[in-house]
Amino acid sequence: MAVFLITGANRGIGAELDLQLTQRGDTVLGTARNHPEYLQLNVSDPTSHRDLALELEGKQIDCLVCNAGVFLDKNENLADGFPAQMWAESFAVNVTGVFLSVQALLPNLQMSPNPKIAIISSQMGSDTRSPGGQYIYRSSKAAALNLGLNLASDLKALGIAVGVFHPGWVKTDMGGPDGEITPKQAADGLIARFDQLTLQNTGCFQTWEGRDHPY
Repeated sequence: MAVFLITGANRGIGAELDLQLTQRGDTVLGTARNHPEYLQLNVSDPTSHRDLALELEGKQIDCLVCNAGVFLDKNENLADGFPAQMWAESFAVNVTGVFLSVQALLPNLQMSPNPKIAIISSQMGSDTRSPGGQYIYRSSKAAALNLGLNLASDLKALGIAVGVFHPGWVKTDMGGPDGEITPKQAADGLIARFDQLTLQNTGCFQTWEGRDHPY
């Protein structure tokens, strides 16, 4: 059984991943910004990352799941929406937060005989999905995809596999009630992808059901 650390584990897909992995016997270390049942981590705050790294010093992590994210610009319009602060907040969580998580927990991952990093991005970050609108979220997820691909190149020499995954359009607070799949379906598919992630397919960008997605 493996040790997973999941950022943003208190709701949505993160909560379902926590549930499914725990039920099958894995150890899950879940983080949340402010929740008594989870390790405290504000992914956009470097000090919070340092505190978590100190708390977990010497503890092996087999798979880091960078799941925490925000979707702030669902209802913005081009004429007078998409304020600069919204861009800053979104990138701080969706992009910088991923990098800081990897950076802080790299020593823990290096303790594992089979270390993995799973970045939850979105097909909305793909160059093939550009229908317009929601510029901030799309741009941040494109950046997270690019970050994942570059991390895969750099970390391969350390034996760490990195995968980027589209979780599907999920019926969560973020995805909304019109989502195509349930959190359970998304989590089941993503866990299968995590299990199949190796150095042989590091740098992959896959959908929750295992399809290679164009970048």
